[in-house]
Amino acid sequence: MVRRPKIKVTKNGPYIVTGGIPLIKMVIETDEEGHSLSWREVETYPPRESYALCRCGQSSKKPYCDGSHVLKKFIGEEIAEKIPYLETVRNIVGPELKLTDRRDLCVGAAFCVRAGNIWNLTVNSDNLEYRQTAIEQASNCPSGRLVVWDNNNSPIEPDLKPSIAVTEDQDGVAGPLWVRGGIEIESEDGYIYEKRNRVTLCQCGKSKNKPYCDISHLE
Repeated sequence: MVRRPKIKVTKNGPYIVTGGIPLIKMVIETDEEGHSLSWREVETYPPRESYALCRCGQSSKKPYCDGSHVLKKFIGEEIAEKIPYLETVRNIVGPELKLTDRRDLCVGAAFCVRAGNIWNLTVNSDNLEYRQTAIEQASNCPSGRLVVWDNNNSPIEPDLKPSIAVTEDQDGVAGPLWVRGGIEIESEDGYIYEKRNRVTLCQCGKSKNKPYCDISHLE
């Protein structure tokens, strides 16, 4: 029996992935000025019905778990606030777009700073070029920190099929696990986190917002 796509956070252990979710590797590509511009898929891992992904950052078989969390006595307590995205966002309203911003979800991918930054672009979104750039920047934000909305208050989201991306920046620094396409994530105690199109999970073990990434991998 094929199980539905799901990620289970285990106590002080790995993420258990079930339901045959595709696993890929993606890196950030930059423009001529060094700003984050787009994502490029560089690897597809062999398909598996289920697998365990490292959560402690110590595995020698990354992205897969090799049991290092036991030897390292990893403490992976989930401390992220279980509050829906829209209840804690900052709203930036422009003539053609609205931007919602939840700062605690930032993972440092930095797509938002190009072309004068997404906040200024939203405020000036009656300019077609600015509007399109803002949409591109928000769509590339892996954590879903940034979401743009049209004048009908509908989110403008990329069409992401269920998958998990192991990410790296342009310098080869490992980033979070990018969970795409509304995959269910269950905490160790059975709580189902808000299902979203874009979410990033910590894979270095250092986040202070577990299970989500909080930019600690760059510190």
